[in-house]
Amino acid sequence: MINKLPRLSNKHKICIICEGNEEYEYLNRLKDLKTWNKQYEILLVNACGNGNIPARYQDRYQNGSDEVVLVFCDTEKKPYEQYEDIKRKINEFHGVPNAADKVIMFGNPCTMQIIIKHWTDENLKSPAKLVNAPLIKKYTGVDNYKGRADQIKEVMQLVTVDNYKDMSQRVSDLESDDSVTGSSNFKKFIKLFESDDSRWIDEINDSLD
Repeated sequence: MINKLPRLSNKHKICIICEGNEEYEYLNRLKDLKTWNKQYEILLVNACGNGNIPARYQDRYQNGSDEVVLVFCDTEKKPYEQYEDIKRKINEFHGVPNAADKVIMFGNPCTMQIIIKHWTDENLKSPAKLVNAPLIKKYTGVDNYKGRADQIKEVMQLVTVDNYKDMSQRVSDLESDDSVTGSSNFKKFIKLFESDDSRWIDEINDSLD
């Protein structure tokens, strides 16, 4: 069991390991819009690639400065090899079967599945940016989306408090089984981040010990 450092503020510190720039900038935008309960201090870490997630997660968890450490990543395409590897390493780190299911926020096939829900009910069938570019153009006006830093920032400027509510409703209609294309469990974490009741943090940590 990792000893957590004593809290130095009245806010609950939540660390989220983000797979890459898209995940990092999206959650940063939601933070800026103050969409979540003010009792939570959300700290974001950009892993700069899914292969770096397990090491970043373990390092942050062992550091003990956060009350809970979560992960935000894609499943990519079947057979989800890298995603399943992330889950396996987190499970092995805790020595608890299905530990990863408690801490990973996912979008299948990609995080854009969640982001695009700010504007449309359409589900993505591929993680390929080339395939999704026309849909992104249709709803955001960003042409030939390739996930460049400037394009990500342009899309994020279109994320608002009002369409956050639309996204929340649409995401709640998605399947939460990570083996299903066009699924996400983001709805579960939205509810937790909006909640006045912070006991969910202890419940997650208790399930990891």
